[in-house]
Order: sequence, then structure tokens, then C-alpha cells
Amino acid sequence: MRAIRVEEVGGADVLKLRDVSSPVPGAGEARVRIAASGVNFIDVYMRTGAYPVPPPFTPGMEGAGIVEAVGDGVDSVAPGDRVAFAMHVGSYAEKAIVPAWKLVRIPDTVGLEVAAAVMLQGMTAHYLAHSTVSLQDGDRALVHAGAGGVGLLLTQMAKRAGATVYSTVSTEEKAELSAAAGADHVIRYTEVDFAEAVGRLTDGRGVHVAYDSVGRDTFDGSMSCVLPRGHLVLFGQSSGAVPPLDPQRLNAAGSIYLTRPSLAHYAANAEEIAWRAGDIFSWIGSGELDVRISEKHRLEDAGLAHERLTGRKTTGKVLLTT
Repeated sequence: MRAIRVEEVGGADVLKLRDVSSPVPGAGEARVRIAASGVNFIDVYMRTGAYPVPPPFTPGMEGAGIVEAVGDGVDSVAPGDRVAFAMHVGSYAEKAIVPAWKLVRIPDTVGLEVAAAVMLQGMTAHYLAHSTVSLQDGDRALVHAGAGGVGLLLTQMAKRAGATVYSTVSTEEKAELSAAAGADHVIRYTEVDFAEAVGRLTDGRGVHVAYDSVGRDTFDGSMSCVLPRGHLVLFGQSSGAVPPLDPQRLNAAGSIYLTRPSLAHYAANAEEIAWRAGDIFSWIGSGELDVRISEKHRLEDAGLAHERLTGRKTTGKVLLTT
């Protein structure tokens, strides 16, 4: 089979298409023929070594396809099932071995590419809105990268919970997409200081929660937007890692809460994955959740997909197809 391999960490050019042996599922595992794989910043972090993974390895933490074979003890899925998964490395390939407990069946109302597009980013948006902070009617939420894959989904889920959403974007095109997803106030951070804009739009009250996937460039501003005893949720670092923090700053900012969550801790077992993915697939099927797939690239063009993502040239979801 064909697979993308990272044989040494570095730039997008280290993503090499290779012919490798087709894997055999062991006990508790299934082999999935991948139809589409999601491209995410976590893949970039692994490729560059920011998140250390010993090379050589096949990147990709999200995919959807058809079960080809199962190992001993697997009865939750069977050959022929349409399935999707997230938070298991190896999806940039024609086939992947996945622990069966991480697989969810895809309902007939959801296509394989859409399923691949929402497993990681969709479940991330789900835990951010329903678990890390359980948004309530009347809450105010700041969503950075409002036209990104998580941003568009998180905005829709926040609005579904009754929150007022303040999103940040860089271009007019992205502003239109964020507004279409339901953002009440879209802030062009390339033209105005987003923290000052949030202060003005909230009459100085601030937001109950700031969802920050950008990191270094936005962290201080995000902290200044949060009202006393509110939450700063740092769930990414697309601009770079945030420097070490003196906890006294949280007190000075109003006894706010800071958390650095990861989907791995919010999709820790089969039941939790089934809950989150089940909600997402149900909302897609009913038309309550719109999924934007902005770009699809062939497996061999994984490097280009990474360059597009890190260059902030994408909106919504980027997929690799086999």
C-alpha cells in the first residue's frame, strides 16, 4: 500500500510517499481502508518535532473508510462497516490499523469525507463547548480563528447552546464565513486590536470564556478579555508556544481559570467517543451542523496541504483523499 512517511522531522518536504507492507490487525484492532484523512495542526506539530514522535512514522490523526479486517476479540465492528476515528496516528495512508474501541460507525446520513472532516475538529469543538466549559444561554464566548475548522464548528455549537460569539479572523472572506456560521461579532484582528474590540463590544464586561488555538500571539490579549472567574481555554499553538506563566497573573486578571486541554483526555474511552461523535453525526444529519470542506488534496500532495494550512490560506477543513 501507499503511505506518507516522516523519516526525519522538518518542513513540509519531509512528507514522503512510500510503498509499504499492508498492515495486519492484531487482537483488538481493525484494518481500515482509508477514504479520506483529515489534516490538522497536530500533524504539523508532529512533523516538525514540536510534539515528539520517533521517526519513521506515518502521520495523520483522523480518518474515515471501510473496515477490511479485524483482529481477535473484535466484535464492535466488522468487515464492510463504514467507520471513522480520531486521535490515532497513521491515517495518511491507504490503510490504517486502529484500535477497535476508537472506531465509530458512520450513519447513512453522513458521507465518508464529511465524517473524516469532523472527527478530530468536531469532537474538539464538542468538548470545548460541552465539557471544558459547559456553555449556557447568555454566555459570551471569544473564538479565535473563527473561520478555521474548529472555529466554524465551535461557533455553531456555541450558538446552539445560546451563547453570544465574538470571533477573530484575518480577511473579509473569513469574516463572511464566520458570520455565516453564526458569529454575532466578527473582529478583523489585522485591522483592530481584538482585545480592545471585545472590551468595546461587551461594554467592558468581557467574555465568560476565551477559546484560544493560536497561542503565543493572542494569549495575553485573550487573558485581558476574560471576565473575573471566567475561563481561558488554550487548546492550540498555531503561532507558537506560550511562554511560562506566573500563576499570580491569573489572580491579577480576576481569579480566572486557565486550562490547556487535549482531545485525548476528552475522548478517553469508547463511551465518550460515541457520545461526542454521535451528537455530531446527528446534528449533521438533521442539518443543524454545517461542515465546510475547503480543500481536498491527493495523498501524494500532503506537503502542499501542510503548507496551505500553516500559511493560513485555508478555511474550514482540509482533507487528503486516497
